[in-house]
Amino acid sequence: MEWNWAAVWWITAGLLVAAELTSGTFYLLMLAVGAVAGALAAHLGASLTAQVLTAAVTGGAAVVGWHLRRSRMPAPAPAASNPDVNLDIGQSVQVETWSTDGRAKVQYRGAAWQARFIGSPPAQSGRHVIRAVEGSCLLLDR
Repeated sequence: MEWNWAAVWWITAGLLVAAELTSGTFYLLMLAVGAVAGALAAHLGASLTAQVLTAAVTGGAAVVGWHLRRSRMPAPAPAASNPDVNLDIGQSVQVETWSTDGRAKVQYRGAAWQARFIGSPPAQSGRHVIRAVEGSCLLLDR
C-alpha cells in the first residue's frame, strides 16, 4: 500500500487534534488547521513544496491570529473575586456588629464565617455584599 501526501496530512491533523485534546493547548488546534490546508493542497494536486508552504502559512497565520485575539481580551479577575469561579461573590450577608479592626462574624449558608470590611470606613452594621473570598474569610463591602 502506497501512502499519498493527503493521507499523511490528514493523519498529522488528527494527531495534532488528539494532542490538543490531551494538553488543552488551543495553539495545537491552529496547527491542525494548517495540516488540513496541506491536505487540501495535496488533494488539489499541489507539489510537496506547495503543500508544506500552504500548511505553514495557514497554521502560522492561525496561531498568530489566535495569539492577537487572546492578547486583546481583558484579563480575567482573580479567582478569589471572580463571580464566574466563586458563586458567593455578589451575595448579601447581614452584619450585626463590627469589631474595631474591621472584622465580624456572620452567618452565611448555615455556617459562621469570618468577615472583613474592605469598603470605605467606617464599617456599619446592616446588609453587605460579598466582594471576594480569602480562605474562610468573606471580604465585604456595602
